[in-house]
Amino acid sequence: MPGRRRSITETEQAVQERLGGFELQREQMAAVANIHRAAAAVRQHLENSVLRPHDLTWTGFVVLWVLWIWGEAETWSVAEEAGVSKGTLTGIARTLESRHLVARAPHPDDGRRVLLSLTPEGEELMERLFPSFNAEEAFVATPLSAEDCLRLANGLRAIVAQLEEHGEERRRQLLDGRDLAPRRSGRRSRQ
Repeated sequence: MPGRRRSITETEQAVQERLGGFELQREQMAAVANIHRAAAAVRQHLENSVLRPHDLTWTGFVVLWVLWIWGEAETWSVAEEAGVSKGTLTGIARTLESRHLVARAPHPDDGRRVLLSLTPEGEELMERLFPSFNAEEAFVATPLSAEDCLRLANGLRAIVAQLEEHGEERRRQLLDGRDLAPRRSGRRSRQ
């Protein structure tokens, strides 16, 4: 049905019907699929409820958050922390700069490198915005007890740690030792 988002139960039933004959690690598949689905649903909810009145996208908010928490930083570092390419960050930073939320400055040791920081307006926005953002985080997690929230956070930390510690090695194994850069959408891989 066009225009109607399928429920998580419908999706899980369809996956079971499609993959029922495959020998799979189903619990792990369900965990990773639900991480993705939950992340997308949370992102969409926060963007449409808390960020939209401030004319912010999710990624714009994440860039502001990174600068709010870590302070002035080089663009490569902000891009890495925000999980975007440097090219994507350039567009986001320009938009935030045009709104006087972010300032760009040349690096003191190398004029080719760029530093980003929050402006006083950016600081003020984050101080005003974050309590509402956190209230929606609490709304999203309402079905979970405080203990469940901690258990979930610890499980997700373990997954992140697994990828930080072993992901690169695993990627190389899967690529037969080739050191290919991760593909970015819209770009062709080198062959």
